[in-house]
Amino acid sequence: MLDGSTDDSADNSAEDSTDEIAIATDVAPTRPPHTVLRWVAVGVLAIAAGIATYVLAVRTVTGQTIENAALRGADQAGRAMTVQADSVLGTITITSMVIAMLALLVFAVIRRRSWVGLAALVIIVAGQVVTQILKSYVLSRPELIDAYPQYLQNSLPSGHTTAAMTILFGVLLVTPFRLRALVALVVMPWAIGVGAYTITAKWHRFSDTLAADAVALAIACLVCVIGVRLGYLRITPADSPGRPIGQRAVVVFWSVLFVVATATGAGLWVVTWLAGSIDAAAEYRYFLDALIGSAAGSIATALIFWWTLQRVTIGDGPVARDDAGS
Repeated sequence: MLDGSTDDSADNSAEDSTDEIAIATDVAPTRPPHTVLRWVAVGVLAIAAGIATYVLAVRTVTGQTIENAALRGADQAGRAMTVQADSVLGTITITSMVIAMLALLVFAVIRRRSWVGLAALVIIVAGQVVTQILKSYVLSRPELIDAYPQYLQNSLPSGHTTAAMTILFGVLLVTPFRLRALVALVVMPWAIGVGAYTITAKWHRFSDTLAADAVALAIACLVCVIGVRLGYLRITPADSPGRPIGQRAVVVFWSVLFVVATATGAGLWVVTWLAGSIDAAAEYRYFLDALIGSAAGSIATALIFWWTLQRVTIGDGPVARDDAGS
């Protein structure tokens, strides 16, 4: 560091004492910390899940048949559902995303974690860049079945779902350890609802929301790993004593909801599939199944990223402090 005084070293000695937690010190840790390993593993699994979703839902006759049926089933959604969907989806605009990013950055700066705030911004922006490139230039939707012209264009991944999930991840990243559960309780319903409402509005299919979840999760993990390895982010033990406020209750609530949603969605899909022919009733069931599946996928994605932050606080690393002091 530029200011290598004895007082500064003493202030930082507590943070630098544990090799498993400290990420970027003058001497490299003997082995990677558990948090980084979690990010790497989760990021790889997210990429694999995204690829599997695309292959199974978009590149197969069965996948296209079921998802197009769900789109037609959305026509049977009541006006109340449609109005609610438009209201929630209307919260995601360029202006609202800029405001959200500025709020995250300001909050991080107040907590003296400006680089953590910048990492949150990178996650949100990179999520949109990757999503739009994949959807518009990389991925295609082959015409495997007869469909309405409006169903032929590729719509995977969902940009709105990516935006909602990356904003959620940014919030979790900058929030103090003890307050994450309370923040998750407030922000998660909105983020989870966005994906489901894109299906209600017929903007996207179920697979689009799952792929968006995978993109958001992979990018969040990648940005965190790179930030830590370059020394701009630092992993330290939880900065507050005691258990996080309400974490057990919140985690149990969302976990139970995920299990119920998954079981309900799987059962509904099996019943509809075994019925054979796809009539109006079957289309509506596939639509409901898509809504439930989208919610379950977003819940799982949020809980997984939250788990990677278990009992640690993300702060500015030594490189960031050197830059600030220069």
